[in-house]
Amino acid sequence: MSVVGFDFGNESCVVAVARQRGIDVVLNDESKRETPAIVCFGDKQRFIGTAGAASAMMNPKTTISQIKRLIGRLYSDPELQNDLKSMPFMVTEGPDGYPLIHVKYLGETKTFTPTQVLGMLFSNLKGIAEKNLNAAVVDCCIGIPTYFTDLQRRAVIDAATIAGLHPLRLIHETTATALAYGIYKTDLPESDPINVAFVDVGHSSLQVCIAAFKKAQLKVLAHSFDRSLGGRDFDDALFQHFAAKFKDEYKIDVYQNARACLRLRAACEKLKKVLSANPEAPLNIECLMEEKDVRGFIKRDEFEQICIPILERVKKPLEKALAEAGLTVDQIHAVELVGSASRIPAVLKILTDFFGKDPRRTMNASECVAKGCALQCAILSPTFKVKEFQVNESFPFSISLSWKGVAADGQNEAAEGQQTITVIPKGSTIPCLKAVTILRSGTFAVDVQYADVSELQAPAKISSYTIGPIQSTNGDRAKLKVRVRLNLHGIVAIESATLLEEEEVEVPVVKETTKMDTDDTANETHVGEADVNMQDAKGAAEATAAENGTPEATAADDKPVQMDTDAKAEAKKKIKKTNVPVTELVHGGLSQVDLQKAVEKEFELALQDRVMEETKDRKNAVEAYVYDMRNKLNDKYQEFVTPSEKDEFIARLQEVEDWLYEDGEDEIKSVYQGDPIEERYKDHMERGNVIQQLTYCINSYRDAAVSNDSKFEHIDLVDKQKVLNACVEAEAWLREKQQQQDALPKYATPALRSADVLKKTEELDRLCRPIMTKPKPAPPKPATPEPQPQQAQGGEAPSPGGDANADGGADDSNETPNAEPMETEKPETAPGSA
Repeated sequence: MSVVGFDFGNESCVVAVARQRGIDVVLNDESKRETPAIVCFGDKQRFIGTAGAASAMMNPKTTISQIKRLIGRLYSDPELQNDLKSMPFMVTEGPDGYPLIHVKYLGETKTFTPTQVLGMLFSNLKGIAEKNLNAAVVDCCIGIPTYFTDLQRRAVIDAATIAGLHPLRLIHETTATALAYGIYKTDLPESDPINVAFVDVGHSSLQVCIAAFKKAQLKVLAHSFDRSLGGRDFDDALFQHFAAKFKDEYKIDVYQNARACLRLRAACEKLKKVLSANPEAPLNIECLMEEKDVRGFIKRDEFEQICIPILERVKKPLEKALAEAGLTVDQIHAVELVGSASRIPAVLKILTDFFGKDPRRTMNASECVAKGCALQCAILSPTFKVKEFQVNESFPFSISLSWKGVAADGQNEAAEGQQTITVIPKGSTIPCLKAVTILRSGTFAVDVQYADVSELQAPAKISSYTIGPIQSTNGDRAKLKVRVRLNLHGIVAIESATLLEEEEVEVPVVKETTKMDTDDTANETHVGEADVNMQDAKGAAEATAAENGTPEATAADDKPVQMDTDAKAEAKKKIKKTNVPVTELVHGGLSQVDLQKAVEKEFELALQDRVMEETKDRKNAVEAYVYDMRNKLNDKYQEFVTPSEKDEFIARLQEVEDWLYEDGEDEIKSVYQGDPIEERYKDHMERGNVIQQLTYCINSYRDAAVSNDSKFEHIDLVDKQKVLNACVEAEAWLREKQQQQDALPKYATPALRSADVLKKTEELDRLCRPIMTKPKPAPPKPATPEPQPQQAQGGEAPSPGGDANADGGADDSNETPNAEPMETEKPETAPGSA
């Protein structure tokens, strides 16, 4: 079973796997630890990851990047519209209001959703993991940003399903970083926790997480983020600076050329990295546009000056995280800085001034998320035994339920307006289960929505549910318990709806009862139509007891309760539970039918890619064959070809070479065939060995059939004769074929092929082996006298059911000593033991 962690970034991706010795980051086909998050569509196949990055400059309009910014977002989203300005490929609004990506592929324009493109990227990452593990990869853990909405989380799971993956958990990237940090710590306190701030400055976003650590435990105290503040914003500032400069100096407008834009952005990204380590840096690009070479120069001070609007936004998420955690700067034990853009000196200075201490870089800035994901996957998977470490994650949003109220008579549906209640407050533990009790008399609709969308810039409604019909026997408004679950992925859904009805039952009176002291305050909210209040602890406990149909009183000392058989039975109320149908509609979500179509589509695209790769391999093999055969015809193949055939074959090789570089470019793999001369040579080289095998098989079985050895004396003479006849037949066939082959020149078509000899050997062995290896019959068992019953003292025989323990035997139970199954430990992958 696989244990894999995926960190899919806006610019690059990292794959980590769990092994016996710990967590490793695996290498891609180019032996690099980071894989570009790029899908490029060529004329006949896709190029994903490193291959896509190599093709990006040649095919900018069919190269899809920044997939993380596209999934699960409305086309009208202002942030998405701003992102689209820098994307060279074509994106339009789909019929459902979400973006559609258009590319030219296989000679026609194809449309894909961002979820499908992310599935293609996951397929590539899955292939990298499988190649390194040499095993199938299914179970995994995927890192996602804290700010991902419910729809974006569902889109990631759908993309993983398209790629044939099964995510055990979607974990927040900052939480994965905290896990990778804390699980290796051996000096964590037993009681008072230490608080660590994790600042992740990625390619397109800034995320802050404050976590409290104790021994074998991690608790997330607060999350904050800026979804559009990352390394690409600094790249864009440099891009705009030099685009304006080149327009003035060289009279070229790079905005009019997609390829020029890509080249300048790539150069600005490299320039930013140089400025992180040097006070100044040059910029040189050959033939950027209109065959003009461009040059530029910038100092770090000037770079920081043009980035002031970006740098001013860094402090806000830091302040918000501290406020939500209820901490001061002095209570922060350490600051860990990660993310690809965290190396910018100006960002480092802001963090140092804010926290009053130097941020640490004890973790690999680009790989810590993937390693944390792999650790989380190992914790959830039964494959590995991991050092015990508890992760208490918090949910960054508040979730509420909303439905239309009804009048007391149940007739006027809008009489009491819209009812709304927060069921999952911000900071709730992931996962969790909440319950709400609602009074209704018929089928009704409930919306699951965000309580506050000011930070999200997303639609408030997450999903809508139709609950009903309600089959109530009382006739009036019934009490419904609605359960809302927040699962491990951070996805919210109404899990079930239960109708609660009281009915009278007769129960015997007990002699003594003792009130049970309970502190079980179930996460339940009872909601009347006009009163939306949280039920107190006592009421929740009583309601829970009533729903379970159990009396409130139990014996305090856990002794059996004595029933008063003389007392009369009295009527008590019991809660009857009935499941009510719930129908889900996720706004913007992918239906099961569409998801299955996407899975099938990805299979077709992968098959096309595989055919093209195999065709390339065949082409390369033909090309190598042409050059190799020209040499071999004058060397080791000389005896296997006539002079006329040789001249004809050399001319044919030239034709093949010409065809290969012209018409053969468009041929499919089935066109490329093998060579009869090479096959004759290989057959000649193998023939001697296979003839020896057949000869040995004939002699062995013939000698065994005529032998007087005692180990064959139990075999019938008829069966032995069958073996002798088969050996004679095989020997005659081989002699005849050898005579025909000896009369032929080496360049002729063989009369005795190696494959035919092997087939004859297998036929002979299949016939003779069962006969000659037939086991001897077992000798008859000697008759033994029946044992006489032993007389006990007093002349009585012991009873079969008597006490066997009296003489040290087993007890009279049916249990077998040591019959418990042995517990198999999972291999250790814990840090420290890795």
